[in-house]
Amino acid sequence: MLGREECEPHSQPWQVALFERGRFNWGASFISALWVRSATHCQTCFMRVSLAEHNLRKRGGPKQLRTGACVIPHPRYEARSHRRDVMLPRLTRPACLSLQARPVALAAHTLPQRGEACVVSGKGLVSDDKPETKGSPESQVSHNTLHCANISVTPATSYNKDYPGRLMASMVCVGVQGGGPDSCEGDSGEPLVCGRVLQGIVSWGDVPCDTTTKPGVYTKVCSYLEWIKESMKRN
Repeated sequence: MLGREECEPHSQPWQVALFERGRFNWGASFISALWVRSATHCQTCFMRVSLAEHNLRKRGGPKQLRTGACVIPHPRYEARSHRRDVMLPRLTRPACLSLQARPVALAAHTLPQRGEACVVSGKGLVSDDKPETKGSPESQVSHNTLHCANISVTPATSYNKDYPGRLMASMVCVGVQGGGPDSCEGDSGEPLVCGRVLQGIVSWGDVPCDTTTKPGVYTKVCSYLEWIKESMKRN
């Protein structure tokens, strides 16, 4: 994630890390004792789920490890357009609620007012800010600790020129016009939280992320609230 700093430990108690074969791959959000929520393009056959984990390299502490018993992707997900980029991994056993592991409320209505501050958190790639290496693989560094960035929601119509014909009503652009803090590779599925309410899911954007001035694009949670509730009820 570009332009971010390390989060205060456990200040984002809904943060979840998804692992495949022992390697951190994606982020997600804790939405109930048995359920987390991520992006469909993060789907895998087997995953380990870690809650209340601030530092990937630190052993012990309040973190909880679970296995994803089943993964429910949106049945109409479109990989090409990124439509309906949302999935629900179900845990094999309930998580224990604590100060460090708490569900986040799901957005039931439209997004906050333009310019309202939100937080996106994750462990994805960032730029080392060296001009001579921007855009190269060496300029990207993955953090072991959770990092946060304060960014603003912007109406999708403001960025139609950046992504002509690609922005849908179920998506939201988040970032700063002209460049600034934003999500990056490795942040897929991470939460966008505004006023302690889950508003978005990191979905897609322009690459390489450390050189583009285009904003990241997020799945709009309120567009899928009914599907999320029905899927949790049925499973």
